Amino acid sequence: MSEHMKCIGCGAELQSDDQNKPGYVPASSLNKEDVICKRCFRLKHYNEIQDVNMTSDDFLTMLNALSNKEGIIVNVIDVFDFQGSWINGLKRIVGNKKVIIAANKMDLLPKLINKRRVQLWIEKQAKSLGMKPDDVVLISAQKNHGIDTLLESIESMRNGKDVYIVGTTNVGKSTLINKLIETSVGEKDVITTSHFPGTTLDLIDIPLDDHSFMFDTPGIIQAHQMTHYVTDKELKIIMPKQEIKPRNFQLNEGQTLFLGGLVRVDYVSGGRRSLNCFVSNLLHIHRTKTDNAQELWHRQIGDLLTPPGNGEFDFDNVKKVQLSVKDEKQDIIISGLGFITVDKGAQIVVHAPKQVDVYLRPSIL
Repeated sequence: MSEHMKCIGCGAELQSDDQNKPGYVPASSLNKEDVICKRCFRLKHYNEIQDVNMTSDDFLTMLNALSNKEGIIVNVIDVFDFQGSWINGLKRIVGNKKVIIAANKMDLLPKLINKRRVQLWIEKQAKSLGMKPDDVVLISAQKNHGIDTLLESIESMRNGKDVYIVGTTNVGKSTLINKLIETSVGEKDVITTSHFPGTTLDLIDIPLDDHSFMFDTPGIIQAHQMTHYVTDKELKIIMPKQEIKPRNFQLNEGQTLFLGGLVRVDYVSGGRRSLNCFVSNLLHIHRTKTDNAQELWHRQIGDLLTPPGNGEFDFDNVKKVQLSVKDEKQDIIISGLGFITVDKGAQIVVHAPKQVDVYLRPSIL
């Protein structure tokens, strides 16, 4: 079989020897045109994901190979979870190449948000992480917003060279590439897309002209995001799909908010104040007294406090993060789940799974 025969959906090399390895297709399908592997077929038609034996390190190794290649980088980030969707070591991958940050999922933020301020906020956040982007373009791949602007930015910078689209899992990278292909050549849904992590398994090359390509690269799995510690069914609940409706809670000291049954937020001190929650509209938020919180969590997990939906939750794997809001307004980030905006002066303790990052950042709003 030719080594150039790859699944057009995920980029895996096609093979008919092992159903449990990437790129499997029945031998009878190998010679067909535009073949997609069994995994992509199940994903496209039945929304089912098949696990493959690839680790986050495998994905990162593929990306590191880009450091010596010529071209430009389009780094897709999730504006809803900027730090959570940032690739550690991106500077090494980029080398001397020009970088465009495509800030995706703008449709999830409130429509009245100041877009110029968001753009400047992203530039500042990127700089704090050691990256000075050549351009920042606000987009919504799902809603087809900003795609023309991004294409113009790409064309103005690439000088006939290849374009590499990079990003972590769940940032909407493959959805974006499908929109770019559709806008430029009119072909729809070439790349397999899904809300499941790790859909793209290898480089997928899309011709831009006779000499250059656009490459979809594998999404890096970020182990510190909540999305990797819930079931597929729960993932559909916690991953927002439409504009977030902020939920504002007036809390007194000694009150607690539960984000489903996954995270507990204790308001310790700072006087009566607002906690403005930006999480999926489908995620239930419950308020209670902190004195009752631990007992309620154990008793109502999977019922009142859901997800998790099966009642199983590892209470031995929970950490406590103490946060002191000192700046004018800050966001409490629960990576892969959302954020809570709080004014300065608040003392808060967040209880969350040990693997999930919880921290403060300057507010995006």
